[in-house]
Amino acid sequence: MVQYLKAHLDASFTALSDPTRRGVLEQLGRADASITDLAVRFHMTLTGMKKHVGVLEQAGLVTTEKIGRVRTCRLGLRRLEEEAAWIERYRQLWDARFDELDKVVEEMKRKEKIDGRENGK
Repeated sequence: MVQYLKAHLDASFTALSDPTRRGVLEQLGRADASITDLAVRFHMTLTGMKKHVGVLEQAGLVTTEKIGRVRTCRLGLRRLEEEAAWIERYRQLWDARFDELDKVVEEMKRKEKIDGRENGK
């Protein structure tokens, strides 16, 4: 299960790491599109767009269907719930660390203020 989740997260974050692929997802969120239309919209070669769509497909974020000579892309059924949960765990961890850092800084400021008053007498 852990290996499956790790591979799943790796595929998703790999797919999302590229701005073109994120743009493709945004576009497909508005309407289905052919690979040719996506290539034109993103000023890419057809081969380049096919590679991007392939990465998105491997991650389950996009599905394609070939009808005649046209391959149409649409958002996949997968949602990013596992990825959001993973990010949330680390957000909470960093929030806790920053809260602790804030306490240390406040304590240092308080001590500086006290030391300043004692040295100023």
